[in-house]
Amino acid sequence: MSSPGAPAGGGAGEGSLEAPTRHALDWRSESFYDAGALDRELERVFDICHGCRRCFSLCNAFPTLFDGVDATDAGEVAALDRKVFWDVVDNCYLCDMCFMTKCPYVPPHPWNVDFPHLMLRAKAARVRSGGLGWRERLLAATDTVGALAGIPVVVEAVNAFTGSSAGRGVLEKVLGVDRRAPLPVYHARSARRRLAALGTVRDAIAGEAMRADSSAEIPPEATAAAAASAVAVRTGTVTSGKVALFTTCYGNRNEPELAEDLVAVLEHNGIEVALLGAERCCGMPRLELGDLEAVARLKERNIPELHAAVEAGYDVLAPIPSCVLMFKQELPLMFPDDAQVQRVAARLFDPFEYLMLRHAAGRLRTDFKVPLGKVSYHVPCHLRVQNLGLKTRDLLRLIPGSSIETIERCSGHNGTYGVKARFRDASVRIGRPVVQRVESAAADHYASDCPMAGHQIEAGLARPGAPEHPLRLLRIAYGL
Repeated sequence: MSSPGAPAGGGAGEGSLEAPTRHALDWRSESFYDAGALDRELERVFDICHGCRRCFSLCNAFPTLFDGVDATDAGEVAALDRKVFWDVVDNCYLCDMCFMTKCPYVPPHPWNVDFPHLMLRAKAARVRSGGLGWRERLLAATDTVGALAGIPVVVEAVNAFTGSSAGRGVLEKVLGVDRRAPLPVYHARSARRRLAALGTVRDAIAGEAMRADSSAEIPPEATAAAAASAVAVRTGTVTSGKVALFTTCYGNRNEPELAEDLVAVLEHNGIEVALLGAERCCGMPRLELGDLEAVARLKERNIPELHAAVEAGYDVLAPIPSCVLMFKQELPLMFPDDAQVQRVAARLFDPFEYLMLRHAAGRLRTDFKVPLGKVSYHVPCHLRVQNLGLKTRDLLRLIPGSSIETIERCSGHNGTYGVKARFRDASVRIGRPVVQRVESAAADHYASDCPMAGHQIEAGLARPGAPEHPLRLLRIAYGL
């Protein structure tokens, strides 16, 4: 096969000695949404994928493509019904694992294959041309739904409804939410309410007689004290020892104990913690739909708060890998010329990345009191693609009497993909190897940095057993 992406005069070799390059997303350009140009690029990239097939085991997007090609008389992408193109798009949940771990043709290779960003472009073009259905919008409105479902007089009724067989039947019929899929519970006492005594970064800034407006420029002298006590851990990176916590939609309303565990660990290590003055959804659920304008609106709400915290000398932590990835990778690629977005990306950390940076500087407490025994640890895709290394595993290994078995495969949850009736069977199939690894490990604990992935694993286990987040395991080990 001669790929449509091959340079004139012959094909290009696989791979490159250069590091993979992620190009900025040109989503403001009208050409980004041009139907003809999009169709040609889909055919070009699908043809390359058809000739390679290394990604067949990653998700259901690639088997959908390859099975479709194999079913044609010609056995070529050009013979595919365009409906199959969109089935491939629908089965991509933007985990980025094909770009990061499998594809030999990513930029700077001349074929310039960025499969996830092409899928995102297709999703965005569809949103612009036809809009989104109300069901998709509702499933992605995690902050709004959480706020409504968490109202004290409502929350018990919501949890009872979603936990009943009758309620699950209604959700499947009305919203397309599979009755077998794990759904989160809601809490009236959100993480921000539980941790209100910490105060907010906005309060701290006001207390130092700075401007309360989060979009205002904060004088350089305001960060002098933080800079003086900063811990240098590697070239260009310091930890200030002051953390602003972005609790996330899920962490705030569905599992507020995540934030409580993180704060307990940080305070045990002498790290000052404050809440952001305000926060909205990071935008990842909207990104997965291709609703880039909605992502931009949420960015306009979050970035001023985050930037104010960074300029006041705080590092920012969030307990959900997808939310960290949103601020560290996706928004910088969408807004490459926004200095505040870039500044925030440089100071936003995964919790275990941050704690291991402190450890490298000799500033992490290792006075562990409780051994964990054997831990079966699942690494979520959105943590793997951050290229941090296995920081959670490395920290848990510091705990005496603990052994960590690492599982680097997709759980199949993948945002809203795993709860939709249309994709539930594929989701379970993708995650089955992870479930089997957890079952065969017969460990004392199993855990994932993504709590939703943890519950996806739980739903597949033959014997009931709840996941424990690595932050909870760390808190247990400290005896807190």
